[in-house]
Amino acid sequence: MSSAQASDPINDDLGWMLGVVFRTYVRAADHAVGDLPGGPRGYQVLTSADREPARNQGAIAEELGIDRTVLTYLIDDLERDGLVVRRPDPADRRSRLVTLTETGRDVARHRREALGAVESRLLRQLSPEQASALRDLLRRVACAAQEVDPLTDLCQAAEAAAERPPTRARRTATPDADLT
Repeated sequence: MSSAQASDPINDDLGWMLGVVFRTYVRAADHAVGDLPGGPRGYQVLTSADREPARNQGAIAEELGIDRTVLTYLIDDLERDGLVVRRPDPADRRSRLVTLTETGRDVARHRREALGAVESRLLRQLSPEQASALRDLLRRVACAAQEVDPLTDLCQAAEAAAERPPTRARRTATPDADLT
């Protein structure tokens, strides 16, 4: 914004900016991964399961901020579709490690490419250097926020939010540009 332009309380609001970008990304990403069990969350589970060493459901739930009960059903669906398998953890037979099948690895790779195209369209106003800098800054902010307030039980968070009275009217406007 140039110094000649006046400050705009909405357009300068971080929450509004994040909300617009988030809604636009989610809508476009849903087209790229919406056919997976769990949609974008299912894709995140595939991505999380595509790491070494393999991790158990509890670690994946904590990393992704998904309630463990919900994650169990999501992994059941991914397993039913032949994308992941659960296997006993050699270090703790009570624990189950979640790993990708070859099909799951291929699906995750194709979806990663599709999401890359979504991200490119979303960031098309930025130079490659600016897009890289934005990613680095967002990663730092996200990691710091996760350390301060790790969200491990989304059900409790949703219940707490429902108990709080609304503080102001909600905006219902949608972003001007749809990425799809």
